[in-house]
Amino acid sequence: MNLILMGLPGAGKGTQAEKIEEKYNIPHISTGDMFRLAIKEGTDLGKKAKEYMDQGNLVPDEVTIGIVKERLAKDDCKEGFLLDGFPRTIAQAEALEELTADLNRTIDYCIHVDVPEEKLVERLTGRRICPTCGTTYHVVYNPPKTEGICDKDGSQLIQRDDDQPETVKKRLAVNVEQTQPLLDFYQEKGYLLKVDGDRDINDVFSDIESILDK
Repeated sequence: MNLILMGLPGAGKGTQAEKIEEKYNIPHISTGDMFRLAIKEGTDLGKKAKEYMDQGNLVPDEVTIGIVKERLAKDDCKEGFLLDGFPRTIAQAEALEELTADLNRTIDYCIHVDVPEEKLVERLTGRRICPTCGTTYHVVYNPPKTEGICDKDGSQLIQRDDDQPETVKKRLAVNVEQTQPLLDFYQEKGYLLKVDGDRDINDVFSDIESILDK
């Protein structure tokens, strides 16, 4: 089973990825993971990616796509994979079609965890983090036992700058602009599976399971 996972920041994509990986025994592969592995292994493409990253530049498509191809050719992907963070552009999506064909594979589904933007703003702006141990809380969904205080070490919780309301709204607008063409692309291909993410985590996963188990 070869899957792509999509969703705006705060949609709960990471949680669903963990559940999919565990149940279906396929590796959850993020763009960052692929870059780190290629760099660690010292592949030619990994070295090229590192040069761009060290200079603070975006890694070009041809390098990114090459690294994806290296990763999907590994033994742990023989039974399938779950891609997260790739593709990000139509050019990458088209390249993914070509490289999966080269590997005699096809994409089965692009799963889109769909949550209304106003709910995402609420989720992201309510996030609080412990600056000492890194534990994440939410003022509504996962509050600490004592308001504003970390359960683990008693530190004062903080709100990250990028979780401020105006910043969150800008982030979401940029992400919508980037992802909508991809959703349209996979809709036309017949791969798109839209799941209502504005519910309990287990209910969302139950919907994903019901489709994948078919």
